[in-house]
Amino acid sequence: MRIDKYLKVARILKRRTISKELAENDRIEINGRVVKPSHDVKAGDEVSITFGNRQLKIRVLSAEDVKRRKDAADLYEVISEGSISTETRVTASLNEDSKNDRL
Repeated sequence: MRIDKYLKVARILKRRTISKELAENDRIEINGRVVKPSHDVKAGDEVSITFGNRQLKIRVLSAEDVKRRKDAADLYEVISEGSISTETRVTASLNEDSKNDRL
């Protein structure tokens, strides 16, 4: 299943368009690699999502098409969840800008 759809089905994010935008802006990583919205996710993958000043890291337990809310929680387990300091975001942004300058 695509990562943008998985985040919606698992009810981690409310809308698929939001998860698609996060992936397009390099805010979603699977197993340490930045991915596009169309990247397939499978059981055992570790997904890191950065939105706003929060970061959520989950482990995918199942990638089934679940329709009921109570079953959605069984699709993943939370590894870590926390806030990102402003300093960390600024440093990451500066690193990205300098990388783009070299291209």
